[in-house]
Amino acid sequence: MSTERARQLRRDSTWAERRLWRVLRSRRLAGYKFRRQRIEGRYYLDFYCHEAKVVVELDGSGHGFPDQQQHDASRDAWLAARGILVKRVWNHQLVRTEGRENLVENLWRLLQERAPHPDNVPPPPYRRAPDKPGSPPEPSP
Repeated sequence: MSTERARQLRRDSTWAERRLWRVLRSRRLAGYKFRRQRIEGRYYLDFYCHEAKVVVELDGSGHGFPDQQQHDASRDAWLAARGILVKRVWNHQLVRTEGRENLVENLWRLLQERAPHPDNVPPPPYRRAPDKPGSPPEPSP
């Protein structure tokens, strides 16, 4: 495991990782600090909140295959043994505004359960204009 590999993963992030990072970076989600591609043992964690010991893993279509699901389950068990909760999110949940809003709300509730911040209020609704019916996802830069 190397820091250079983690940096490369951050540079080569997917459209879904970039979209979620815009919500999580700089303590934007109710003051919780997230790190991208954090090294934990032999694994790279997509988005990790040390305070709550929660990792958000974005999964694409490859994670639907049985071999990958078995690998993910053993990885999640290894992290759980260290007190880290894994929240798996499908990439397609980030395509539409409603999916992003639901994800942020659910993630906020999970963080509050694990490491409550006093006087924390739910995050405001997602600030982007609503998606037009039938519009494709935003293109990758």
